[in-house]
Amino acid sequence: MAVALTAAYVVHAVFAALWTGGIVFVAYAVLPVGLSGDIDPDVLERAVGKLSVLTRTAALVLPITGGYQIWRLYWPPEALVAGPRGHLVLTMVALWVVTTGLVEVAGARMRDGLDQRKVRTPAAAGRPFLLAASAGAVLLLVTAGLLAAEVGV
Repeated sequence: MAVALTAAYVVHAVFAALWTGGIVFVAYAVLPVGLSGDIDPDVLERAVGKLSVLTRTAALVLPITGGYQIWRLYWPPEALVAGPRGHLVLTMVALWVVTTGLVEVAGARMRDGLDQRKVRTPAAAGRPFLLAASAGAVLLLVTAGLLAAEVGV
């Protein structure tokens, strides 16, 4: 069982890193180019599409690997509310849900304008949601760091 738990940790960490990095990259490297109008609509649409695929893949992988970790480390479920580490896990779950929703809303708002071959308008429509998702991604990484540092043990 130790191999399965280790694999869950590794897969979870890799997908979380790819996903959070993708969010921050689109928000801070791609979006400003869209706001200035210095990007082709097809390129911006591909970037938004790739982020959506990454988000949806993470929406499958992260709950499976994270759920397995919770089952192995925090069963029975009362352990999640009994101490600081459980609270960090619940915080991570809540941040993941909110961040996933923000990325999905940003993508939907941006695709509406990109369908009309615009760049500045969709970038502006997605900006607040992607910035908030970036903040959520950073908070997820901070929470993961606190868990890795065994805060509350």
